[in-house]
Amino acid sequence: MKTTDTVAPGADRPSSQLGPGPVVTKMVPVVRKGPKKEGTTLNVFSHGILIIWAAMVVMPLFWAVMTSFKTDKAIFNSPWALPDRLRFENWSRAWTDAHMGDYFLNTFLVVGGSLIGTLLFGSMAAYVLARFDFPGNRFIYFLFIGGMSFPIILALVPLFYVMQNMALLNTLHGLILVYIAYSLPFTVFFLTAFFRTLPTSVAEAAFVDGASHTRTFFQVMLPMAKPGLISVGIFNFLGQWNQYLLPTVLNTEPERKVLSQGLVQLAVSQGYKGDWSGLFAGLVMAMLPVLAAYVIFQRQVVAGLTAGAVK
Repeated sequence: MKTTDTVAPGADRPSSQLGPGPVVTKMVPVVRKGPKKEGTTLNVFSHGILIIWAAMVVMPLFWAVMTSFKTDKAIFNSPWALPDRLRFENWSRAWTDAHMGDYFLNTFLVVGGSLIGTLLFGSMAAYVLARFDFPGNRFIYFLFIGGMSFPIILALVPLFYVMQNMALLNTLHGLILVYIAYSLPFTVFFLTAFFRTLPTSVAEAAFVDGASHTRTFFQVMLPMAKPGLISVGIFNFLGQWNQYLLPTVLNTEPERKVLSQGLVQLAVSQGYKGDWSGLFAGLVMAMLPVLAAYVIFQRQVVAGLTAGAVK
């Protein structure tokens, strides 16, 4: 395609020599640019990796859910086939006969209590470390960070004797206290960085209006830190819900076992002639609260992780 540029008469001559002259027509070719191909290879590669990763995550979950509705014979004869019908009796058998209901109740009590305590004490400590300067501030902050790098397996033996001397061994409230202490270092580290991104002008305005430090924290700063609280709460929920080492050492009473111990007990008690359909039903039961929590609070988790990244 070509375009025509028309030059006015005498446009290329000095103003003193302007006069009538011919119209000059100039043909300029127009080059059409093709679609941009920059980054196409990288996009295809990244999307391919994401698809493969999604398949690796979703397929085992789908297979476990599918297997929980089969009979034991169908699990071994056709492990990849869909169930002929949904056998909810597998779930009811796992809930009652395998005592999964009791394990669920104990887990909800322990994780719920420890999660509330972790967020309460962690947010209070993080707010003080982030907003106030006092002697030893940095030392206490790095002490919490050092707790993140301390392997919990090294503390199991002394922790066992401490819990025994305090009469907290084989108790749910003792396990709650241990979970809170186990989760506080990461919570303080995460929320300290989050509180530093919040505007100080809001807290100063509350102080001018006569609010105390306690009222400013609970009514002003804590609601502003909601995205960070939800994010660190999800991480703590996942870690505490799947915790196995601590309850195995500190909680050996059968009626006080949590869900992770119950799943292992269900698998071990089967022996060579087991209820595999009930085992998969119990496994799916244990996964559902974690998946539901992440699906419900997915946006809040992303908002909490990216808060303060863009000013």
